[in-house]
Amino acid sequence: MSKEKKLDANGKRPFGMMDKLAYAAGDFGCNMSFSLKGTVQTFWLAFMMIETGLLSLLLLIVQIWDAINDPIIGALIDADKRKYKMGKFKTYILIGAIGLLVAGALVFIPAPNADLWLKCVLFIGGYLIWDACYTIANVPYGSMLSLVTTDGAERSQLSTWRSIGSMFGNLLPQIILPMLIWEKAFDADGKPILNELGEQVEVLVGNRVFLAALIMGVLGFIAFMFMIKKITIRVDENSVKTSENVEKFNVLKAFVNFMKNRPAVGATLAAMAMFLGMNSATTATTIMFATYFNAASLSGLVMAIGFVPMLFFMPFIKKIVNKYGKKESSAVGALVSVFGGLLMLIFPLIPNKTIALVVYILSLSIFGIGLGIYTCVSWAFMADAIDYNEWKTGKREEGVVYSLHSFFRKLAQGVGPSIVLLLMGVLGYVSELGTEGQSITTAYNMCWLVSGLYLFSAVLMFVSIAFVYNLDRKTLAKMSESLGRDVEADDDLGGDVGSIQQ
Repeated sequence: MSKEKKLDANGKRPFGMMDKLAYAAGDFGCNMSFSLKGTVQTFWLAFMMIETGLLSLLLLIVQIWDAINDPIIGALIDADKRKYKMGKFKTYILIGAIGLLVAGALVFIPAPNADLWLKCVLFIGGYLIWDACYTIANVPYGSMLSLVTTDGAERSQLSTWRSIGSMFGNLLPQIILPMLIWEKAFDADGKPILNELGEQVEVLVGNRVFLAALIMGVLGFIAFMFMIKKITIRVDENSVKTSENVEKFNVLKAFVNFMKNRPAVGATLAAMAMFLGMNSATTATTIMFATYFNAASLSGLVMAIGFVPMLFFMPFIKKIVNKYGKKESSAVGALVSVFGGLLMLIFPLIPNKTIALVVYILSLSIFGIGLGIYTCVSWAFMADAIDYNEWKTGKREEGVVYSLHSFFRKLAQGVGPSIVLLLMGVLGYVSELGTEGQSITTAYNMCWLVSGLYLFSAVLMFVSIAFVYNLDRKTLAKMSESLGRDVEADDDLGGDVGSIQQ
């Protein structure tokens, strides 16, 4: 009798902390795999020694697959009407999790002496299998939020806990992984390998990357299993779609209408700026630490120190937005990031590398502080842009706006790293020499490349938010009043830390 009191009207356990912990564990599991993405380019550049131009092309090819992968697998899941013992969504997540046990490691098979054609096959084949397994797990996981509860406030809580799972799933590998896979270089006689300045360099240990990917696959699988066993599905699974595909529409017309939606364009440009600068700089930053600071093993820790300030805004973001407005506070934050980017231009000019590193960390921290507000409200920008479309045209076109926004985000995620790899080649990086054989001039150029990427990102973000995105607090209030909505009744500000990368 006491057990029945704990069940809701549908015989399900009421929504509670176990659901939130389980959902957080799901994104932790996803990011045990996704967080390896930043290591892919570095592994194939510094250990497998594929030339920058070719690696740029290979990366672009697999990113095209990445862009079409989600809707294809989402459509397949939606079309599956079979009955599963544990439910359709949990079953697909389990299949993806089993695949990710080994799929992540397939991209890091250590074979530096293999023929070039075989390296290309290993890269493309490994990446496609990995990406497919990841999508099979991640797409239904993201859609599961709508299956756990129908209550808006409870869904917001799930979104927040997803952010927590994402944060730990990203930060732990980012800090620890470089410490495990980079080591000081020695020659065959056990003597330290020195650069032109007489400093001992660091090299990437490919076998350790492969092993680390396997271990992360196991940790991810454990997290997925915890989520599958502990989370409760309360909504009919066939009522929720995993595919972002919308009803049949004219692609050209949809694109034209999207370009007329100024807030959507501004929000999308800001998101692209974040990916083009920040995420694209990952490989260049690692190589910079390996060749200039000779401390690639600490690169993840430094990057984490720089971006921890972003987390400080999460408890206060609602108060900040209600007092100053999303656009206004985000624009000020972006301006702070511009200052951080300008300050970063100073560190390559400092001869003392210890002082230069301190200035780099300081400027990165300022950049992260400025980015903090925008990170918390980025998806709320898009929600307002959809309202704007309804306000101006009478049509919400939610699916079209989100789909095109997602397309451009993925475009930036794919094209950005490819362009950076090409720039690294232009600036003198020679893959066949490894990190230990690069010249001091090349190492110095990596400093300027990293600084330029962060500054470019901050400037483009500021311009997008301050001058393109036009929903300031006054206009937003007018629009909300016209649509009969409360501008301050925004429980979900879209603060998903994972949206920085995904």
